[in-house]
Amino acid sequence: MGQRASRGLLLSPIARLILASNLAGLLILIAGALVLNEMRSNLVQARKESLKETSEWIGSALSQVATRGDPEPVLNDPDARAFIKSLSFTSNTRIRLYDPEEHKVADSYLLNDEVEGQRLPPIKEPGPLAKAWLDITRSFNSAVESLSPRNGPRLATARSLEEEVQTALRGDAVASERFGDRAERVISVTVPVRRVGAVVGALTLETNDVAKIIAAERTALLPFIIVAILVAISTSTLLTAVIARPLRKLSIASDHVRTGAAERLNLGKVHNRKDEIGDLARAMEAMTAALYDRIQANERFAADVAHELKNPLTSIRSAVETSQAVADPAVRDRMREVIARDVIRLDRLISDISNLSRLEGEIVREKLARIDFGRLLDDIVSIYRDTKRDGDAPVTLDNNAGDGRAFVNGREGPLGQVIRNLIENARSFSPPGGEVSVKLTRVNSLQDGPMLRLTVEDEGRGIPPDKLEKIFDRFYTDRPEGAKFGNNSGLGLSIVRQIVETHRGRVWAENRIVDGNVAGARFTVDLPPAPSDG
Repeated sequence: MGQRASRGLLLSPIARLILASNLAGLLILIAGALVLNEMRSNLVQARKESLKETSEWIGSALSQVATRGDPEPVLNDPDARAFIKSLSFTSNTRIRLYDPEEHKVADSYLLNDEVEGQRLPPIKEPGPLAKAWLDITRSFNSAVESLSPRNGPRLATARSLEEEVQTALRGDAVASERFGDRAERVISVTVPVRRVGAVVGALTLETNDVAKIIAAERTALLPFIIVAILVAISTSTLLTAVIARPLRKLSIASDHVRTGAAERLNLGKVHNRKDEIGDLARAMEAMTAALYDRIQANERFAADVAHELKNPLTSIRSAVETSQAVADPAVRDRMREVIARDVIRLDRLISDISNLSRLEGEIVREKLARIDFGRLLDDIVSIYRDTKRDGDAPVTLDNNAGDGRAFVNGREGPLGQVIRNLIENARSFSPPGGEVSVKLTRVNSLQDGPMLRLTVEDEGRGIPPDKLEKIFDRFYTDRPEGAKFGNNSGLGLSIVRQIVETHRGRVWAENRIVDGNVAGARFTVDLPPAPSDG
């Protein structure tokens, strides 16, 4: 797989997702406010009720001041026109009166022909911004009108003016929604004018201010919509800058490490962030650093293995060549001893390397389980006690971990290897008549909290102070005086540390001091107890 292509800002899926999620709620809000037309429906309903009340009042007043005749009442046209002319309404409201023959008696648009004179201000040419804003508002209202459902349910039935008049002359009040003479949408109410139960005319009251009010509301809402859109785009851009770009930088840096262009992950400022992305960056840097260290450790281990195997092989080859070149039987016997000793050393090395590889595989594959560490320790010490031979240092156990049942979350095989390696190491350094003491206790560490502590002590010559850490290095050996050659590969303590650390524990070495003198070595292992056993 080659270098991953770098995406631009608008091509980033995360950037698009952020933008879409920010705009989705805004678009739903706009659609709900402008397309569903709820505001208009409420206005139509309110205006219809208001017109009906007003028209009924005017009709009642006309029946008192503009009708005559008994028992057959009729409409007095001059009085009716005078009364309607005396009424004061806005220019958006129109009043019309019809007689029983559907002839128009009065029209407020024709009666109110007087114009109040006043000096007009000078005509001022609007600026480019004003013209642009006017064009935007007109286009916006036209677009919303085109999106509004024209065939949806109406609060007032669409009727012609003639139909309204005819219905009112039959004695029924009627309200409708239609287009007026000037092609504007109007709300109209027509009521009968009665005198002593007889219908003497029909009064129509209509207004066209609903559409203007809605347009004004939309125009007032437009700046807020524009600001909301700009805020959504700005927040999307900001979120993209603080989320998508750092993630893309993580991806590119990871590609550089994968392709060998860089050895370690270096994320610069992303590393210092105090949020989840900063946590991810630091985790990835730590992960790549650990992998790099592991690769280097494997390379060093391979080099150490080659070196350790080469030494006995060189010795064997030299012994074989010498035995072939000399005729002295004594020399040949010594060469055979050298070869046998080096073969034992090779066998020990290969066995320990094989065990180390097997343990690493077990640590990776096996799942953690609840282990009775106290029982495991007692079983292993019992085996050493039962199989003790002459000259072997005896192994004693002191289990002070409560009731003797100390549980840890771990892997039984590797943990058993830790116990065996520490006991074998202590026995190899124990002098004749010495004793290996194994002890299990519970401690409370200020640094790590409750821990199970395993200590293995010997009565040997101790450890040089400058070697207390070095003894855990691979292939480090400090063979005790008189120990049989080939029994120490230098991997035992290294295996111990590796297993303990994978179980979230610690291991260290120190010298036992008695009366100011070194009385032996002590190896300490701290393991966290299982949660229910803490």
